[in-house]
Amino acid sequence: MRITGGTARGRNLAGPKSGIIRPTSDRVREALFSIIAAEVPGSTVLDLYAGTGAFGLEALSRGAAAAVFVDQSKQAVALIQENLSRCFAGAKAALLQVDLAGPDSLARLKNRLPAEMLFDLIFLDPPYEKNLAEKTLAAIEQETLLQESGLLIAEERKTARLPEQCGSLRLVDQRSYGETGLWFYRQEAVENK
Repeated sequence: MRITGGTARGRNLAGPKSGIIRPTSDRVREALFSIIAAEVPGSTVLDLYAGTGAFGLEALSRGAAAAVFVDQSKQAVALIQENLSRCFAGAKAALLQVDLAGPDSLARLKNRLPAEMLFDLIFLDPPYEKNLAEKTLAAIEQETLLQESGLLIAEERKTARLPEQCGSLRLVDQRSYGETGLWFYRQEAVENK
């Protein structure tokens, strides 16, 4: 597993030693970043169910201004810390250990972020087939974590059925790579939220 583009291109990332963490493949990540290339420079990124941190690290390598990594697993948090040290010592990054599957988890997460912080890009990669992607989509929309016109990318098994609309999040694209599916949601303008 490695960074596929940007200033840290080619740097190897520490990977999981067990099957608890399922990292997004280099191929899928490279394809994803070719699709969203114009959105990354200067962006603030939220990497949920971060695992190894590969998405947020890739975004930092390609010019993102800041990244917040969130995972519930101690193993994942240690991997992300190791990968941050390998690739971006001193980068503007935060690492939070939060159980994202629990009730009100995103409300608790939002309370740990700077006031009024919104993200330009959110990557959501929960364990497959546990209905966490759809639940987390709804919670993100409810907690207003995404900038107006910001982009959320959800990864799930390609056979999953994610909604075309989730409140103010509108599905704008969907791609599949092998068994992996990517859903792209755009944050629409919302009045009086």
